[in-house]
Amino acid sequence: MENQQSVAGGVDGEILDGQSADTASSEDATEAEVGQQPSAGDHVADDASDDAGDDEGGDEPAAVRRPRKRLAIAVGIAIALFVSSAAFASAFVWPCLVDRATVSTKMRVARTAASAITTLWTYNPADIDKLADRATQYLTGDFGADYRKYIDKIAAPSKQAQITNSTSVIDAAVESLEGANAAAIVYTNTTSTSPLTKNIPSLKYFSYRLAMKRDHARWLVTKMTTITSLDLTPKF
Repeated sequence: MENQQSVAGGVDGEILDGQSADTASSEDATEAEVGQQPSAGDHVADDASDDAGDDEGGDEPAAVRRPRKRLAIAVGIAIALFVSSAAFASAFVWPCLVDRATVSTKMRVARTAASAITTLWTYNPADIDKLADRATQYLTGDFGADYRKYIDKIAAPSKQAQITNSTSVIDAAVESLEGANAAAIVYTNTTSTSPLTKNIPSLKYFSYRLAMKRDHARWLVTKMTTITSLDLTPKF
């Protein structure tokens, strides 16, 4: 019995030793395989290093900050585009506005010059005494005073001869415009009648150059010179 137990013990010991050897070899293989594979700690370290840049400067999750960064970039681009478009619009619109203002001013000058000439050289025996007063709204300076003297001089002879003078403007144009000063040219036809000439119309063509000056919102004539004077009266 003792011999059987010793044999059995020997067999059992060999089996255990074999199992220990197999276990050791399998553990060595497992350790070798484990050694070849990256550990979970390595992945965590890599992920941590990837997120380190995103997590710097705050405790907010990267998933929250990334959309905010994208939004900030989009807003920056939108602002840059708006500023650029505004600059482009200003560069394009401003010259157009200046041109429109210049055209509007020239039209006002031309209309005033035409109205002034029509008023200055249109009269009849009944209203020639008040002609200088009517013309005052268009005249200024020495020219206004000189015109009044001229009308006072011709008023009595014109009333005596019953002269009616009618001036119509053919065209008017602005020759120059510099700040508050302008020059306009006005082309006219003038018709005069009198009983002394059997009311046969006397036709004349005149063109004038008017020097004008702006006084607040009004343009006034400071000087007038005759450019062209043609007698178009038919000769019988």
